[in-house]
Amino acid sequence: MPNASVLEAKKAVVAELTEKLQNAASGVLVDYKGITVAEDTALRAELRANDVEYAVVKNTLTRFAAEGAGLGELSESLNGTTSLAISHSDPIAPMRVINKFAKQFNGEKFTIKAGFMEGRILPLDEVLAMAELPAKEVLQAQVLGTMLAPITSLAIVLKAIAEEKGGFVEAAAEPEAAPAE
Repeated sequence: MPNASVLEAKKAVVAELTEKLQNAASGVLVDYKGITVAEDTALRAELRANDVEYAVVKNTLTRFAAEGAGLGELSESLNGTTSLAISHSDPIAPMRVINKFAKQFNGEKFTIKAGFMEGRILPLDEVLAMAELPAKEVLQAQVLGTMLAPITSLAIVLKAIAEEKGGFVEAAAEPEAAPAE
């Protein structure tokens, strides 16, 4: 039986991990066996740049944390080497970055095990489909561009009509009358 201090330390890790899982917008479990230190460093740098937390996790402790966070179905994926990537802001970021690296290795030494979003376990095909979506900022720019397109087209048409008619005609201002005394 482990001593009390080790048990307390493990309980603290489980509590912290449970809180992270509950507060995460999304997350991905990954089997990372076989990647080199340089590859891992590049992965971590890109995850940091996308505001994604990434850590190697112990399966048993993660299993307890997942149960506590209402994500017990993740237990099926908790075997072998496991790391966890979670995001609190952009729910697509961990899936996009992890999938990019998984493609790099053709799924041989770096594979996605499972994913979750907003407290719901996602099937692997949904995780992969969401990973193909562009970043949040890109989607926002696309929506804004779509909204501005009709206005831009109208402005172009009005400008063309005005140029065809010889420009805008300014209304002549009538002189003001002198104030009465």
